[in-house]
Amino acid sequence: MSGHGFHVHGPHDHELEHAASGAGHGDGHGDGTAASPSGGMSMTSKIAVCTAVIATVGAIFSYMGGATQANAGLYKNNAAIKKTEASNQWNYFQSKSTKQALAEFARDTATDDGRKQDWQLKVARYEQEKTDIQAAAKKLEAEASQWDAQSEEQMHQHHRWAQATTVLQVSIALAAIALLTKKKWLERAMFGVAAGGLVVGALAAFHI
Repeated sequence: MSGHGFHVHGPHDHELEHAASGAGHGDGHGDGTAASPSGGMSMTSKIAVCTAVIATVGAIFSYMGGATQANAGLYKNNAAIKKTEASNQWNYFQSKSTKQALAEFARDTATDDGRKQDWQLKVARYEQEKTDIQAAAKKLEAEASQWDAQSEEQMHQHHRWAQATTVLQVSIALAAIALLTKKKWLERAMFGVAAGGLVVGALAAFHI
């Protein structure tokens, strides 16, 4: 790269560089890493390419994990706001209940029929206001529950994406060891673990 900028290594860059370095060294040695006589890819080259693909998929999974975690926090915050609004409504409801009780007491103790009628109208008004406030509070509580449910769903997805990313990182580590040791069973283990990571990623994508 040029001398005017900085290069920041990503989480998989070292493994990719190691794989590429192993592929370059294998071209000049007869240790079984050169291209096969049938023209197929050598073990080193195959692992290097697969490592690059796995690292790319892992980066996508990591991004999705961060996005779902951020969404979970946002939804939880929305739920908290709705709960606060619902609590305010219930406080307002309690205030109206107190006023209604006082109005009922004044109505019952009034000796003038006109005054009794006035207090009765106030009692009826407070009762209607309480009904409206209660409906608003319950609606806010229902909205808060919905936001909580969405937050939990996003956190579940976040855990799935994190699990998938971790499994793919293990696969990349196995690839690096396979390049060093030239063990076929490690190569097979790498592919198996990578497949497991893809399965977990699919579970996250389908909200399972």
